[in-house]
Amino acid sequence: MPAEHWICFTCGTQYAASEKPPDSCAICTDPRQFVGFDGQQWTTLAELRKSYRNEFVAEEPGVHSFHTQPDFAIGQRAFLIQTEQGNILWDCLSLLDERTEERIRQLGGIHHIAISHPHYYTTMLEWSTAFDRAPIHLHEADRRWAMRTDGNVDFWRGETLALGDSVTLLHTPGHFAGFQVLHWSDGADRKGALFCGDQPQVCMDRRWVSFLYSYPNYIPLGAREVDDIVRRLDPWAFDRIYGAFPKRTVASDAHACLHASAERYRNALLGVHA
Repeated sequence: MPAEHWICFTCGTQYAASEKPPDSCAICTDPRQFVGFDGQQWTTLAELRKSYRNEFVAEEPGVHSFHTQPDFAIGQRAFLIQTEQGNILWDCLSLLDERTEERIRQLGGIHHIAISHPHYYTTMLEWSTAFDRAPIHLHEADRRWAMRTDGNVDFWRGETLALGDSVTLLHTPGHFAGFQVLHWSDGADRKGALFCGDQPQVCMDRRWVSFLYSYPNYIPLGAREVDDIVRRLDPWAFDRIYGAFPKRTVASDAHACLHASAERYRNALLGVHA
């Protein structure tokens, strides 16, 4: 059997090439994730291309989201953010096909890739290769969770990383030690937009966000971790929060939403409910 870059069917992570699939997925056996009910299963990018497609949504001027249909793995959306200094792919999907490449090239291509945390690393090196080896910016604290590093990966250190005049990556540990969010000062009519992946997580009631160490296994973060996340985000102006999943967006007044949600979360840890 020729070597393949196997993809975990449950989380979408792609692994270094091997003739046989790994015995298990390190991402899924971690307490923050899970092995599927039918056991560990694997697929390949070639197989995904046969049955899945990515759907694009124009979110606001300069922002397109896209997600895979039917749902695959965790089911997150990714974003293409168009800036004057080049386009940024925020978060990532396992599926990359000719139709997706063509649409993104029509929108100006990809100049940088940044991913919130390891659950969404997926096929990041395939995306980098397809778009002229666009650098992939991940925080150094999550280096051990990158299952493929045979490409143009920048493991950055510190608290912030500028990707141009209007885009900054912010280190906000909690869900993962190297968790990062993306702040775009030109978003939301120049009031600022925050692209946050899973942290804070935009709730089904989109007036609120929340925080967990594990979402599928319902393990909360501690109050001190939540306070630290809020402290790190507080200096940055943002009126909108784009969450990990389709339509999970805090459309306006997002800074106030963050503070109210953190207070509600702290109260809930104490058993106090409104």
